[in-house]
Amino acid sequence: MLFNSFEFLVFFPLVCIVYFLLKDNRWRIPFLLIASYYFYMNWKPVYAVLIMTSTMLTYLCGLLVEKHAGNKPKQKAFLVTSLVINFAILFVFKYFNFINESVFTLLEMSGLRWNVPNLNILLPVGISFYTFQAVGYSIDVYRGTIKAERNFMTYALFVSFFPQLVAGPIERAKNLLPQFREREHRFNYNEAIDGLKQMLWGFFMKLCVADVIGEYVTAVYDHVGRHTGTSLVLATLFFVFQVYCDFAGYSNIAIGAARVMGFRLMENFRRPFFSPNMREFWKRWHISLSSWFMDYVYIPLGGSRVKYARYQLNLMTTFLLSGLWHGANWTYVCWGGLHGIFLVVGNLWRKYVHEPQYKTTISRLTGTVVTFCLFCFAVLFFRANDVADAITIIGKIITDCGPLFVDNSVFVYGLTALAILIFKDAKDEFNWKVNFMHSKHIVVRYISTIALIAYIILFGSFSGGQFIYFQF
Repeated sequence: MLFNSFEFLVFFPLVCIVYFLLKDNRWRIPFLLIASYYFYMNWKPVYAVLIMTSTMLTYLCGLLVEKHAGNKPKQKAFLVTSLVINFAILFVFKYFNFINESVFTLLEMSGLRWNVPNLNILLPVGISFYTFQAVGYSIDVYRGTIKAERNFMTYALFVSFFPQLVAGPIERAKNLLPQFREREHRFNYNEAIDGLKQMLWGFFMKLCVADVIGEYVTAVYDHVGRHTGTSLVLATLFFVFQVYCDFAGYSNIAIGAARVMGFRLMENFRRPFFSPNMREFWKRWHISLSSWFMDYVYIPLGGSRVKYARYQLNLMTTFLLSGLWHGANWTYVCWGGLHGIFLVVGNLWRKYVHEPQYKTTISRLTGTVVTFCLFCFAVLFFRANDVADAITIIGKIITDCGPLFVDNSVFVYGLTALAILIFKDAKDEFNWKVNFMHSKHIVVRYISTIALIAYIILFGSFSGGQFIYFQF
């Protein structure tokens, strides 16, 4: 079930009404669990078996690890078993065909044959998100940072909670599980209104920015040979904002929906394009994933507490894995590798050349522009259909400054919505004393909220389909 669908506009209010009418957690938890599985099974019911398998494995792992506290070999054996099975499922459904085709190509170049057929299976929606969330829980129990959850339904809801099930934020057990256990969870009018406003802004980002400018991106990137370098530069710039608004829009809807019901999900985006360097950028972009890799990959590898060369290798390894997490394609590996290189070069610059202070507006602005340009270059690989296309695009951008492909509707409606987005992000970033939907004046609040709803209805694109990150 898509957030930007009529079904969700019926489903969500009904779930909220029933949830608050039930009042007691003995009924609320099972109800939300059923609603979450119904939400997920709208795509392909049979794949609910996978999320249930992951849930049962990590639930049992948590109990067994806690039961054998003090016996590290046994605890480690249970954890490794859980990790191997979970990642094996993820590998089969997401990476087997990619690895198989890569091995076939490599061996063919060497004159050898490889006749293993590809698997004819679809990628289950959200498998990377719920697998990482469940695995993170297992590791946290093993580390002793949280207690194992005894109530299976409560834990199952943690893994499958519908607002953030298919595209995050990738939640942590220490944040979400205690909220599910709360007995006194009453309806809060102010929280519900704030949640609805956050959802509304998420819909604006998705329908009025991402899906509108996305039409131009698709027209150009899917026919690279027909377009000039000028059009490809603009399409790349548009895609930067498309992927941001698509994913941050989803996150806002998810966080807002949970907030209406009284739950607090973690922040996932914090105006990343105002970052003066790549280190800060990754503290603002897809925060739940970058912090997951930090806690469960980068730090276990040794983080920055090792020799300097090893520290840079840890960074590269983490970002290559992050790129691979995004998709089974060499373009994503290149994207992750480029971000690793940016961070390593930034570290070397700080160590041997100059430590940027960003004490002046000019220095911070310069850093922000450079960081944005680096992200645009890397995201070119993220969007390209394959590496060959990415190389062709780079070549055309450098050599072909021909006429610009124009789409009037995208330019009028897309750029207008983009201007509203940039103004809002700048307002929040620099704490401008301007408020609209959260104004102290009731008239301003109502007019601005109604205006935003009207803008979405009149100028939003309702044929954009699913969110980009559903494929991950």
